Amino acid sequence: MFKNPIASLLGSSPFKALQEHMRVVLECAREVTPLFEALSAGDQERVRKIEQRIFEREAAADSIKNQLRQHLPKSLFMPVDRRDLLEVLQMQDSIADTAQDIAGLLVERPMEVPDPLREPLLALTRRCVEVCEHSARIIEELDELLEMGFRGREADQVETMVDELNRLEDETDELGLRLVRSLFAHEDKMNPVSVVMWYQLINWIGDLADYAEKVGDRLRLLIAR
Repeated sequence: MFKNPIASLLGSSPFKALQEHMRVVLECAREVTPLFEALSAGDQERVRKIEQRIFEREAAADSIKNQLRQHLPKSLFMPVDRRDLLEVLQMQDSIADTAQDIAGLLVERPMEVPDPLREPLLALTRRCVEVCEHSARIIEELDELLEMGFRGREADQVETMVDELNRLEDETDELGLRLVRSLFAHEDKMNPVSVVMWYQLINWIGDLADYAEKVGDRLRLLIAR
């Protein structure tokens, strides 16, 4: 008899499915760095292959998200609110959606990386992915949080991890601003449409870290309640 894997995970704890979703989301985010490395190298074929992988992982994340929403009980006999869990889930999913948006744009409109943007672009991308990884590590702490009733040393540890997450995201904001300044400093040598596209891409890269930070912020609220 077929047994729904998400239903099985929810049978023990909805956090199990939330963690599984975040692992797949992180796979999407991790592909963004090689995506821009391939673009920087002018390897459009590799860009397309990475885009396909991102779209496949995003679809897998959507499947987990939809099943989790479908099977999540209306009331949970746990020290958390159903709405709080769904908000965390939505922020996680936004990371995968953003990675998909980035990949889709780079395939639909092949672009060249201007030399002055190359290194700061990759630095920003790597840092934003690191923020996503840190957010995923926090999600992996949910089991221990549950065991401790969202109190005590484990809750304090998660609070500390969220503080670090906020600090890392602040760094990505600064890297993004520097990259935008560099873009505008060289815009007279670029196609105007390309300037607009790069501005959008820079914002989307920053959104990866922004959504990852929001995952942590919502967990902080969850602990506080």
